[in-house]
This record gives sequence, structure tokens and C-alpha cells, in this order.
Amino acid sequence: MGTTREDIHSELQAIFRQVFDHDKLVISEATTATDVDGWDSMAHVNLIIAIEKGFGVRFSGADLASMRGSGRTIGHLIGLIAAKTGRA
Repeated sequence: MGTTREDIHSELQAIFRQVFDHDKLVISEATTATDVDGWDSMAHVNLIIAIEKGFGVRFSGADLASMRGSGRTIGHLIGLIAAKTGRA
């Protein structure tokens, strides 16, 4: 595993493609849930589980709450992963 936001983004890209079963899905730090077809509440649960497994982290209730709401981006998620893994 790498050590930068770009490395986290690359790993996250692979997880998104797997969870959403879309080999050409492209995410950016500005991507939100409304930008991804099929990103509903069930997909969100599957995504969180896949991210926790893929990065070896556990999100707290506060982390999960911080992901909710309009305007939350992949960049925010990358920041959470970086903080939890010490890869900022």
C-alpha cells in the first residue's frame, strides 16, 4: 500500500468498481453519492464494509455520521481513511 491521498484514491477506486460492479466507474475527490448510479443505502453499507476490509480500518459512529448529508465527497472519505491509517 502507498502513503499518499492519491494511493488511497487508487485503492478506493478499485473498491468502488467492485461494490458497484462497474469496471469503468471513475471517482474523484469531488464525487458525491448522487454522482454514482446505484449508490443507495444498501450500497452504502456494502461500500463501508468493503472499505473497512480493504483498508483494515473500523469506522466509528461519529465517522459514519460525518459521511452523511448532501455535499459529502469522496475527498472527505479519503481524509477519514488517511487519518485512520496514518497515511495522510
